[in-house]
Amino acid sequence: MLTFDENELQWAESIFRKIDAKMEKTLPRTKGVIPYRVENGKFENMVKKNICWWTNGFWEGLLWLLYSRTGKQAYREAAQQGETLLDGAFRNYPRLHHDVGFLWQLSAGLDYKLTGNSESRLRALFAASILMSRFNLDGGYIRAWNDYPDDDTSGWSIIDTMMNLSILYWASKELGDARFARVARAHADKSLHHHLRPDGSSKHIVVYDPQTGEELAERAGQGYACGSAWSRGQAWALYGFVISYHHTDKQEYLDASKRAANFFIASVQEDWLPRCDFRSPEQPVVYDASAGAIAACGLLELATLLPVEEGRCYKQAALHLLREMEAHFCDWNPDSDGILHYGSINYKEPEGRNRYLVYSDFFFTQAITKMLGSDLEIW
Repeated sequence: MLTFDENELQWAESIFRKIDAKMEKTLPRTKGVIPYRVENGKFENMVKKNICWWTNGFWEGLLWLLYSRTGKQAYREAAQQGETLLDGAFRNYPRLHHDVGFLWQLSAGLDYKLTGNSESRLRALFAASILMSRFNLDGGYIRAWNDYPDDDTSGWSIIDTMMNLSILYWASKELGDARFARVARAHADKSLHHHLRPDGSSKHIVVYDPQTGEELAERAGQGYACGSAWSRGQAWALYGFVISYHHTDKQEYLDASKRAANFFIASVQEDWLPRCDFRSPEQPVVYDASAGAIAACGLLELATLLPVEEGRCYKQAALHLLREMEAHFCDWNPDSDGILHYGSINYKEPEGRNRYLVYSDFFFTQAITKMLGSDLEIW
C-alpha cells in the first residue's frame, strides 16, 4: 500500500478540489458531447465527428473517477449519457479497432463496477469479444487497425494495445472463460519480445508477417522516427506491463515495467516535463503532458507491487511528474475546457502539439485519486 506524508496528501487534496471545481463548471457545456481535444476553448464533440475514435471512453472514465470520490449524481448521469452515446460505435463495427478496451472498459466497465448496471456489463463483454477477435492465431498478436492510409495493416501491432488487455483479463474472470486471458498473455508475451528494446525504450509500431509472426519492420508511428522513443508509447509500456503483472503474477512483466520505467525516469529527470519523443532533436521543444500523466499512474502502481524501499524511487518519480506538470501545464480557468495543457497527439504534426486532450485529464485525475487512496480497480 502506498503511503504519503501530510504535505503530499494536502497537495493532492488541493489539486483534486481544483479538478472537481473546474469539472463542475465544464459539465453543463458538454451535454451530448464526448470530448477529445479543445478547439477555441471548448471540447470538440466526437459524437458528431467519429463515434469510433479511440479516446471516446476517457471522458466517461474521468466522470466515474469524480463520481467515485464525490458521489455527485451529475457526474454519474453524464457518464451514463456518454456510455449510451457510445452504442453508436457498436453499429460501426468495421471501424472498430484494438482500443475498444479504452472505449468500453472506462465507460461501461466502470459503470458496472460502481453501479452493477447489467446493460453495462453486456457492453463491456461485447467489447472484450471484439478485442479477442482481433487476435492473429498464426502471428500471436492483436491487430491494431483495420485500415491506415495507403497501407496493409494486417501485420501491424502497437504498444498502446498493452493498456487494452485488461478488459480481456476482466472478461476471463467475469465469465470463467480462460480464452480471454490466454489471448491477453500471448499478446503481452509478443510485445515483451518485440516492442521493448534491451535498453527499456519502446517501439510504437511493429509490423509482423501475418502468417508466421516474424517481425518484418518497425514504424515510427506518432514518434519522431524509427529507433526513437515516443514518450506516450513509453508510458503505455510502463503501465501496460505492470497491469499484466497484476493480473498474472508473471515476473517477466514486472521486470519489463521496471525497465520501461527506468528509461522514462532517466529521460525526464532534468525538469520532469516529458517531451513528446525522448530521442527527438532538442529544438523545437515538443512536450506531451499525457505521457507524464500516464507514466505517473504506472509508476504509482509499480510502487505498490514492490518492497517499500525499492518502490520509493518510483513513487517519488510520479510525484515529481505530477507536481511539475501541475505547476507548468494545468489550466484552472473555469470558463475554458480542459485541465492539462501541452499534450501532443503526434510529433510529426505541428497542429497536434500543445493540446488539451481528454486522456491527459483522465490519467492526471487518476494519479491524484491514487495518491488519495482510491481503491477503484480501473484496469
